Amino acid sequence: MSVDQYKKEVGMMNLEKLIASRESISTATFPIPEKELLSRFEQLYTGAVNDVLREFCLLEQALPGRILPLREYRTVAGFAFTVKSAPNVKIQGEMEFRTRMLDEMHEDAFVVWDTSRDQKATLWGGVMTATAKGKKLKAACIDGGIRDTHQILEADFPVFYEYRISNGSLGRCLITHYQIPIKIGDVTIKPGDVVLGDVDGVLVVPRDIAYDVLIRAEEIRENEKKIFGWVHEGQSIHQITEKGGYF
Repeated sequence: MSVDQYKKEVGMMNLEKLIASRESISTATFPIPEKELLSRFEQLYTGAVNDVLREFCLLEQALPGRILPLREYRTVAGFAFTVKSAPNVKIQGEMEFRTRMLDEMHEDAFVVWDTSRDQKATLWGGVMTATAKGKKLKAACIDGGIRDTHQILEADFPVFYEYRISNGSLGRCLITHYQIPIKIGDVTIKPGDVVLGDVDGVLVVPRDIAYDVLIRAEEIRENEKKIFGWVHEGQSIHQITEKGGYF
């Protein structure tokens, strides 16, 4: 084998590993029903789960702080349904592609939408909210704009977003992909990952470790109940830390 051939084969092997790392989508199953998994995550909060992810050496799982909850939501959990769009003047074919995408949105999905940092259009509004609620989706996170806010609020459907503006999407942006790995800020989100949202923002738990993260986060919740109890009893900081408490 020549040096050039060797370099080519090594390069291809390395690229294949990168592709597998970036584009693979987990089909991992859980030892409990999916609905139970989501329900138990909803008894937690993003801060506790984020602390567990740190124990797994994952420090970049929270979506950027620019993405805010429309209301001060308690925790909502769902499976990532990813969408990718970008600013574009093209209109033809947009509605047909959007229709196919909406058809594939499933119960318990948490829509996570990468807008390619669009700053002029809205990707989510009243009709999208009504459709999502009718299909029993859990929530939507838009790294960009929303509108028809009064309709979203009336529907009582959890939405996380960056800004509000009356501009529609047609003629301003184009949906290019859905159900592919996307990246928002420093976070890679893949279809089927567990996504949590609450008053503190949106957090992504990789599917392969979601059950283990859940079990550990539930342990932390029980530990914190003890710590809060010690604080309410008036125990000193020294007493609490001696028993393994933290602040």
